[in-house]
Order: sequence, then structure tokens, then C-alpha cells
Amino acid sequence: MATEIKVPTLGESVTTATVARWIKKAGETVAADEPLVELETDKVTVEVGAPVAGTLSEILAPDGAEVAVGALLGMVAEAGARPVTHERPAANPPAGVNPPPTTSGPVARPATPPADIAAGHAPFPAAAQLLAERGVPASEIGAGSGKDGRVTKGDVLAFLDRPAAAPAAAPAKPARDAEPGEERVRMTRLRRTIAVRLKEAQNNAAMLTTFNEVDMSAAMALRSEYKDAFEKKHGGVRLGFMSFFVRACVAALQEFPAVNAEIDGEDIVYKHFIHMGIAVGGANGLVVPVIRNVERMGFADIEKTIGDFGRRARDGQLKLDELSGGTFSITNGGVYGSLMSTPILNPPQSGILGMHKIQDRPMAIGGKVEIRPMMYLALSYDHRIVDGKEAVSFLVRVKEGVEDPRRLLLGL
Repeated sequence: MATEIKVPTLGESVTTATVARWIKKAGETVAADEPLVELETDKVTVEVGAPVAGTLSEILAPDGAEVAVGALLGMVAEAGARPVTHERPAANPPAGVNPPPTTSGPVARPATPPADIAAGHAPFPAAAQLLAERGVPASEIGAGSGKDGRVTKGDVLAFLDRPAAAPAAAPAKPARDAEPGEERVRMTRLRRTIAVRLKEAQNNAAMLTTFNEVDMSAAMALRSEYKDAFEKKHGGVRLGFMSFFVRACVAALQEFPAVNAEIDGEDIVYKHFIHMGIAVGGANGLVVPVIRNVERMGFADIEKTIGDFGRRARDGQLKLDELSGGTFSITNGGVYGSLMSTPILNPPQSGILGMHKIQDRPMAIGGKVEIRPMMYLALSYDHRIVDGKEAVSFLVRVKEGVEDPRRLLLGL
């Protein structure tokens, strides 16, 4: 008996993945739940395990193939079972040549392959289904972005999203020959998605950034005084500065709800909850896991959740549903030494706070010059929904909360 290996549910809004690599080869013995293949999605890499113990009898989706949720990846023959193979798609025959009949029984086939297939850019199954539903021949799309120029579902969606009156796109510039000392490496699916979405954020939002600076003296003194007692009481959870900023942002978002809202068509969608995205460095780049309903959480719960996100991001163990649904984000470039930056929005969110390096600077305090630990803050926001006054006031509230943490404890 053979058991199918299928693409699992990939999470909210994720319908396709790319086969990154097969960990096991056809014919190898596998244990139940042993990782067989890695799938790369727009957000994370997912391992698919063996459904049963046995032998990997067949690989149906090779490396580089785009696959939809529920698609067949391969087969595992249970121990002692006779391997069962699935008919693979025939190679594209030249126009006018009848493909040979298969041994599985008489199958009616067209004498001449469709023009879309003869063109050499056969669409993947998910793309073919969408093309059929919309009545669009694959020949209108041409070469796709999939392996060997195959048309992917993303290619179809991009084609359908083009304005009807838009001029034909200029042909892609051919890749230049590598010069001595250069190495050409294909972008990962995650990196391609990041590039597309960041550019999309710049193109679609009226993005603006406002700056302020915060005196970290009070937060540093409070942390220094209570960090040992905090860690002891909360089972090893360390008190960091991120929880101060999260709580300060929660208070500011509740006062200025437009920064926590999003635009949907001609409507503004206000959220009566705060799902806070926290940017952390992962195994394959920066990811933004989401703390849901953070407005209900205290300092210890926030620090524990962020610490857990950081560890699992480095190990590549974050789940897809933990990377979606955020309403506001915080990114801390200061951990890498950044003194100031302009963070880019994470659509469809309307605001993102950028933290930076703490640096001693001379400040005028009560008519005297004192050295204080200062941090620049940056709030990037969508000016279509957030007015300048709201954005500046929001950042001032964050500054006030961090500079006087008692305000956070008293809800002021």
C-alpha cells in the first residue's frame, strides 16, 4: 500500500509554495514523520514529514516546482508493500505529433497539443486551473517565472491584475554575463517576496516618517534596579527595553487609533485590538512574528513572548500563522548599531516604529549640560489615513511613556 505525500495547509493567505529541496531520495527508507522535503513559502520554510514509515517510492514534484496546497508531492510505500507509481505528465510533443498511448488503458488525447503547451511554457496545475476559469490562453502570458519558464499561479494573478489600458511591458532585460570575481545566486522565494512587498508599500502608500528622541535614563534605572527580582519571579524571563516600548505603543495606539487602522478600498478599518509585529532576525532573514492582543499583556508576558519568537526565528521554527495579522509593527535597528533610519511599512498596516542605538549625548537639562543615554525614534506612517498631527502626537506619547515608565503602570 502506498500513501500520498501532499502539500499541507500553509497558513493565512498562503496558497502556493516552491519545492526548495528533497531531503530524501527516491528509494530511501523513511520513518514516520521524518522530514522528506522542504517547501519555501512567501514567509518561511516548511518541512513536510513522511505520513507513514516505509520507502520513498516516487517524487512527483521536483526541486523548483511550484505547488498548491493539497497538491501531490510524492508517494511513500509502506514496508512490504508493492510500490505504486503515478503517471507523470508527458513531455511536450512537437506540434502535429500524436503522443504514444500509455499502458494504463486507452486515453483520448488531442492529435495536436494546445498552442499554450507547444510554446514550451506549460503552466503549473494551479495556474492552468486559474487560466481555464478566466478563459485566458497561457500564450498571452509567455514565459513564466517558474522552473524552465513554466507559468505559475503568481504569473497569472500578476497578468490579470494589470490595468486593461496599460501599455505592454517592456521585455525583460537579459541577464548580463558574469564578470571575473562575480557570483550569481538566484534569490530565494522569501527574498523575492520581501523585495516585491517593500516596493509595493512604497508605491501604494503615502509614506512619511517623523522623528523624535527619547531619554532612556529612567527606563535604564528601573531595569537596573529590578532586573534581578524580575528574572527570579518570572522563571528566568529577562527584563529588556522592548517591553517598555511595546507598552508605550499600546497606550499611544489606544489614544490614536488611526495608526492601528488600515485602508480597505474606500473604507478605513479600525481595530479594537492590537496585534503587535516585532521584527526579529531569522535563519533566512528578517521576519515579523505577531504578538496577538498585546494590550492585555504585562511586561513579563511580553518579554517571554518576544524571547520565544527570537529563539524559534533563529531555529527556523516559527509557524506561518504567527507571521500574519499584525496591526502595527516595531523594528529595532539599534541591535545592529543603527543610529537612525526610516522603516518601511508592512502593508496593510499604517504605522511602524523604528528603535535605534542608545548613545550617550550632551543634553541641556535645567539650564545645564548633562550626558544622557539617548535614542532616536522614527515613526513611518501612511499619510492617507494618519495626519501629521496624529503621527507627531503618537510619537510624543511613546517618548513620554518610556521616559517616565510610571505613566505606563498607571495607564496615563
